[in-house]
Order: sequence, then structure tokens, then C-alpha cells
Amino acid sequence: MLKPMRLPAQLLQRKADSHKGDYGHILILAGSSRFSGAALLCAEAALRSGAGLVTLGIPRSINLRLIKVKPKELITLPLPETKDGTLSLAAFFRISALLKNIDVLIIGPGLGRNRSTYALVKKLIRKTSQPTVVDADALNALNSFPGILNLHKGQLILTPHQMEITRLFDININLIKNNRKLIAKKYAKHYNSIIILKGHNSIVTDGLRGFYINRSGNPGMATAGSGDVLSGIVGAFLAQGLDGFKAAKYATYIHGLAGDLAARDKTQMGLIASDIIDRIPDALKMSS
Repeated sequence: MLKPMRLPAQLLQRKADSHKGDYGHILILAGSSRFSGAALLCAEAALRSGAGLVTLGIPRSINLRLIKVKPKELITLPLPETKDGTLSLAAFFRISALLKNIDVLIIGPGLGRNRSTYALVKKLIRKTSQPTVVDADALNALNSFPGILNLHKGQLILTPHQMEITRLFDININLIKNNRKLIAKKYAKHYNSIIILKGHNSIVTDGLRGFYINRSGNPGMATAGSGDVLSGIVGAFLAQGLDGFKAAKYATYIHGLAGDLAARDKTQMGLIASDIIDRIPDALKMSS
């Protein structure tokens, strides 16, 4: 296993008289009738990574289902939905009323691919200014419309794997495979974003400060929900005050280290995403 990377003091040092508001309030917009687990994985990862408060905005019809299994510390916000059980554009008004109390926004895990949901994603990116993590189906919502990213008023962190970045920017998959660093840098700079290009040795770049090449992690993490866990960790580090590049860099490392610790106990073959969440505290401890 790699020698642990030390996390910045900004994450590690907590004042004796601090309260949950000091560590950020995250709003996660995620989940659908088919993919409710993705929302929970993201939210629990954010809580385990130090966020002070996490609110999960989900389609109204799955709220009762999630209440039975969600972490007790998690707040759920039932929102208007489409007939497909995904978040509806009509949810924007309730979301916008809450945003004044939100420090970080995460959009994407398990959202589904309904047209109204995609319209909601685009409107949120255009109209919000909070640091925002864009993952999974929120990335798919921007296929052929990546220019919307330049309309966001705050920090943006995109977390695509290779197929998602090919669709988002209409790039040939072979071009990505052979030029991962250059492609990530080019599009991060062009769209004023931080990109975490996920995969073996994930790449983190803002297009300006060079690269971070992550060495933690293992093939057992190629499992459903692993990316949702990463988004939750990134959001938590943003909520605790790190800038976008540092949040992405340290979150990618901690995600991989937690996966390595889990694989040591569970084997790579037997590893699932919730095992990664269980080992986040151990990964944080090793890096403190």
C-alpha cells in the first residue's frame, strides 16, 4: 500500500467550540425510482467525510422508502417528480428557496434520464453560484450542451469516467485512451472547471495548475456506486472549505485509499461501494 498522503490542516483541525455549521451544508440532488441507492451512497459518503449537514433532495415517491434505510443523520427533501419517478423541472422552485442556506451542491447520482430532469440540471447550473459537483446523469444531461458549464457562477467539479467524457464533449473514445492528461486539461481549462477523469490512475486537473495523478485505489472499485461515493467525499471537502482543485485531489486519494483498505479485508472481487464508505474514517485517520 502507498505511503499515506497527509490531508491539509484545514480538514484536520477542529475548534473545541465549533458546531455543524462550521463544516458546511451540502444539498445532494440525486436518485430516482430505479436508482435510489446511488443517492444514499453519495449522502452517506459525504457524512462520513466530515460534512456538517447533508440534505438529500429526492423524488417524492421514494422518500418513504429511503426513510426506512437512510442514515439517521441524513435529512431528506421530497421534491416534485416526473411520471418516470425522476426529479422534475418543477422542483427548481423548492430547491432555489433552499439554496441560500446551502454551501455545496452535488447533482447527478442516480438521477435518471428524463427530459424534465435534464432541464432541471441545466437550469441549476445556469442559475446557481454554490460550488457544484456534477456527476453521472447530470453529466449526461449536458451532452451536446457543454457550453452551459461556462454559465455557472461558482466552482464546478466534473467527475466523468471515459465514456461519460466522450459523450459530454463528443470525443472519440480512442482519443481519450491515448491522451487522458491532455484531454482532461484542455476541457477543464475551456469550461473553467476542475475535472476528475476517473479510471486507473485517475487524473485531477483545473487546466491551469498541472495535474494530480492518483495512485491509490484498485480494480475492485470498478463496481456500482463507487463513483457516487467519490462525489460525496468531494462535496464534503468542498463544504469544509477546500478550493475545488484541492477538494478533488484529496477526495480522489481518500476514496482510493478507503477502497484499498476495504479490498484488503473483503478482496477485490468481493468489494462493493458501501465497503468503501465503511473505511473512509480509517483512510482519514491514516492521512491525518
